[in-house]
Amino acid sequence: MSSSFDAAFDLSGQVALITGGASGIGLAVAELFAAQGARLVLLDLSEQVAAVAGRLPGEHLGIACNVADLGQLEAAVAQAVQRFARIDMLVNNAGVALLDRADAVKESDWDKTMAINLKAPFFLAQAVAAVMRPQGGGRIVNLASQASVIALERHVAYCASKAALVSMTQVLAVEWAPLGITVNAVSPTVVETELGKKAWAGEVGEAMKRKIPAGRFAQPAEIAAAILYLVSAHAGMITGENLIIDGGYTIQ
Repeated sequence: MSSSFDAAFDLSGQVALITGGASGIGLAVAELFAAQGARLVLLDLSEQVAAVAGRLPGEHLGIACNVADLGQLEAAVAQAVQRFARIDMLVNNAGVALLDRADAVKESDWDKTMAINLKAPFFLAQAVAAVMRPQGGGRIVNLASQASVIALERHVAYCASKAALVSMTQVLAVEWAPLGITVNAVSPTVVETELGKKAWAGEVGEAMKRKIPAGRFAQPAEIAAAILYLVSAHAGMITGENLIIDGGYTIQ
């Protein structure tokens, strides 16, 4: 590969804020970004997030944060700017899946799903865009799901939140393109994180794999690599897209 090609993936000197960064897809993104030279601000509900940040190579910050609390989000952004003076990338990865039949969903579960999967990504993007604007631009990637474009049983709140997240992504992309800020979504199928392996163990997982033409679930590193591309210098003309990574599930 040419040096110019490789250089476009070099994140040295850039700062990335990643929600849900202590485990799963968020951790895979953090590990990859750190390897590419980025400085990281990891937000996670887990108190272990500071220790996770400390184990990665480079200079990073881990903040225990409930993304459903807008006050905590604002404080985290302020802390990130105080520490690193800039934010170049935002990966809205934190999410929740509270599953039930449509005729049995509780209002509290609906509200929690929307607060974490939709409200938090929007207001965090709004806060980070205010930092990116005077810098001349930045990259925002929202983790949606194949559930943003298809129906899954017992996923009514989850599907609704992820579909809305993609729509939000498109609006932000239109409004913020003149500011040099790209906004994209990534929509995976089931990903074999530790939680994913437990949730989709046994026959329920095998049945789901049979619906996927590729015959398997996605790996966290595969999702992280796609996100790296979207934040890289190679992807400056890509905005408002929903990149579906599902082994062919949704094309059937």
